[in-house]
Amino acid sequence: MKKLMAVAALAGALSVGAMAAQWKGYIIDQACAGKKEMWGNVACAQGCIRRGSPAVLVTADGTIYKISDQKKVIPHAGQKVTIAGKMENGAIKVESIRQ
Repeated sequence: MKKLMAVAALAGALSVGAMAAQWKGYIIDQACAGKKEMWGNVACAQGCIRRGSPAVLVTADGTIYKISDQKKVIPHAGQKVTIAGKMENGAIKVESIRQ
């Protein structure tokens, strides 16, 4: 019985890790992500991303997250968003994005 409960607890913990999470912040180009004054600058973010700088999500505390689904976030460059998705291989895999 104890083994069954341990297996069930482990399975539950693993399934929680696979669930979607949410992140809030600005979609900004990687080159400007460390410059707080650039967060929310739509024109700059769009231009830099168009020139090849990858889009990232930067949160209010300055944490920068890579994004694996670049095409999904490019229309939101420079905007404050909430992303729902999963962390896979060190980058957010976007399931949905909203302002």
